[in-house]
Amino acid sequence: MTKSIFPESYFIDGTLQKILLKLIEKKKKFDYLKSRHILMLWVTIFFTSLYFMYIYKHIAMPYSYSFASMFSAYVSHIFNLYALIIVIGSFGFVNVLKQKREKAEKEYHELRCEIIDKSKDLITNSDTWENRHEIYNVLKNQYDINLFHQAK
Repeated sequence: MTKSIFPESYFIDGTLQKILLKLIEKKKKFDYLKSRHILMLWVTIFFTSLYFMYIYKHIAMPYSYSFASMFSAYVSHIFNLYALIIVIGSFGFVNVLKQKREKAEKEYHELRCEIIDKSKDLITNSDTWENRHEIYNVLKNQYDINLFHQAK
């Protein structure tokens, strides 16, 4: 069995402890996907800007006298096809990461709201009910999980 994150003085029963550990797990998953999405978004923006600078320097400037010559120069290099596939693929991957992040956020928020709604049923011990604000403060300070209000 996993070690409790709360001191023994809080008298948390096994069900509440498992639910809180599941909530912490969902929060960590959401934070991981959020940071991964933002990182990949910035990497994609960086490589896209580098690619557009490459096109401007090696295709647009030397062949600016004619669109047909620019298009011919663009198509003649196989690097442009691979780079374009990578840029479009990375934008698609960012979209997939965004969908995963939104799903993880929804699952986390639903479980958090359910805990808030059913806190009277989950915390049956009177000592634990009186100390629940301390439990909520531990979650807020250590894991950035707010169980005081349902608003995000």
